[in-house]
Amino acid sequence: MDASKTRRFEAVVLPHLDAAYNLARWLTHSDQDGEDVVQEAYLRAFRFFDGFRGNHGRAWLLTIVRNTAMSWLEDGRASSATREYDEERHAGAHSDGPEAQLARKDERGQVNAALKKLSVEFREVLVLREMEDLSYREIAQVAGIPVGTVMSRLSRARKEFAALLAKEDGNGR
Repeated sequence: MDASKTRRFEAVVLPHLDAAYNLARWLTHSDQDGEDVVQEAYLRAFRFFDGFRGNHGRAWLLTIVRNTAMSWLEDGRASSATREYDEERHAGAHSDGPEAQLARKDERGQVNAALKKLSVEFREVLVLREMEDLSYREIAQVAGIPVGTVMSRLSRARKEFAALLAKEDGNGR
């Protein structure tokens, strides 16, 4: 094993572990499957790291995560018992009072429920743009689609997401 390759991989790719997990978790609907996808994607990324050119590995890594997740889903390896993502466990404690924490938890629940109802194609572009702050060009690279398709999917995803949120809000209150 080449020590310089390992050091470069750690410097270029490892900082994007949270983004990789976030994307994998949303694509698979599962914490456990998301972890498995990220592990497999990082192994693939390391194996093919010699072919990577550049110093910014985020879009490159997220492309591998996305492709791994899609293969995972197509192969039927997703767990049958998907677990809810526990935002509190992953976000850390807040210093607000219990009322504010309860309101935030309710809002997160509505957002999570609406996101889960989106198709994979819509959920993917929405997560990459709104949660991971990727540019349209980076999303196109990750998803393997033209920039125009990214723009139209994102527009349709936002509309459907807003409608789902409004429906969730109507059901919860």
